[in-house]
Amino acid sequence: MLFTTTQANKMAEPTGILEWEISPLATSMRLDESDVTLYFTDGRRVSFMLERRIAAEVLGGTLAPSEGAGWDVRDSKGKKWEVRSITRGGIYFCPSYMVGSGRKFNEPGFLAKLDEIEGYVVSDIERFPNIPFWIIPGDLVRSWWEAGKLGTSTKMSRVNALKFVKGMK
Repeated sequence: MLFTTTQANKMAEPTGILEWEISPLATSMRLDESDVTLYFTDGRRVSFMLERRIAAEVLGGTLAPSEGAGWDVRDSKGKKWEVRSITRGGIYFCPSYMVGSGRKFNEPGFLAKLDEIEGYVVSDIERFPNIPFWIIPGDLVRSWWEAGKLGTSTKMSRVNALKFVKGMK
């Protein structure tokens, strides 16, 4: 078992939901509602807005000083957090500099990231306009890694990611 029953029960329901209103977004962006939905379900695009809403509304904190920082948000107590999205393609927990064409996973770099951050705020952007999110402690992600549940590069499929954040195996 990767976490206790108490932790699993706590994780089963989302920590919260970030709600968006499609029609006003479409009007202000001068786009069709289908294009707004397409935009907000693309992790590369929506992460900019999610980080800002999570910093202000969830963690009561501030954004990292630059895009190159090893974390996304500092909470009201000064702890560092990564903001990640579960997309159609899944989710990864390693640093973003390890993901993409020509990049390689590096275990010491991933473990160093876990040492630096408090954890992850993970959102299911496929549920837009009502995006559930979970706050996942870094220690829990480390236990998933140590148990071999994150594969060889910390990438999980969408199905597996949702099972894990909901406390299922």
